[in-house]
Amino acid sequence: IRSKDPHRLESLDTYSNILYVKEASAALSHLARAAVKIDKFSPETSCIVGNYYSLKGSHEKAVQYFRRALSLNRNFTPAWILTGHEYMELKNTPAAIEAYRTAVSINHRDYRGWYGLGQTYELLSLYSYALYYYRKAMTLRPTDARMWCAMAGCYDNMEGRELEAVKCYEKAYRNSDQEGIALPRLARLHSDLGQKERAAHYYKEILVAAGAMATPARPGLSEKSVEALAFLMRYYKQLGQLEKCQECAMRLMDTAGAEKDEAKAVLRQVRASWTQPVSGIPGFG
Repeated sequence: IRSKDPHRLESLDTYSNILYVKEASAALSHLARAAVKIDKFSPETSCIVGNYYSLKGSHEKAVQYFRRALSLNRNFTPAWILTGHEYMELKNTPAAIEAYRTAVSINHRDYRGWYGLGQTYELLSLYSYALYYYRKAMTLRPTDARMWCAMAGCYDNMEGRELEAVKCYEKAYRNSDQEGIALPRLARLHSDLGQKERAAHYYKEILVAAGAMATPARPGLSEKSVEALAFLMRYYKQLGQLEKCQECAMRLMDTAGAEKDEAKAVLRQVRASWTQPVSGIPGFG
């Protein structure tokens, strides 16, 4: 778009958001300088410069630029949302709430304002309020896994709401949870609920996903993989499926800490069971 229309500022603030998320500081700095040259008095330019300062960690400076954008256009929703984000960084939750509320009053179809309100109330441990706003965001973005994970996180923190948390995490998982939040929580929740077979299913999925993401530059096991292998080792041991139990234990030998020590003990028990008769229930003690 910029190559076709180098003086265009419309939507460049959205592009700056993308650069911000990618932490592309050099590209964001270049974009900010270019925007200032085009029109330093446009709200889009102020938002781009504000994003640059936010990425540098200068949140008060970022607020100044986002508020400058609002002085140029009070109805510029992106500036209200970005102002809310910065106040969250500055731990000024009342100001963040005011900014997000103004954003949704201007444009109730922008999910970011609702999502921001949800995050703010969740930070205050007001989970019922947070759920209300997250649901608003979810209705606007029903296929966005982040919305479902946010709702699930609230249910996770509310006593007796585990089943609702499970349903939301399942929705997130089915909607391609890119952040990898849903799978571990589903596994742990099912384990806590005593549903070991379902927990094992999700722990296996964690290992499959970890295998798909493995690269030569990232050797070793992630914390999620270690947790999955440790659970599955115990699970197969209880079922008496000793070959699978041994396989998990062997993989844990490449780790450090309590899991490795537990794996050593399990391997000794497995090998002992193959050299002498074992009586009693599966799991041999």
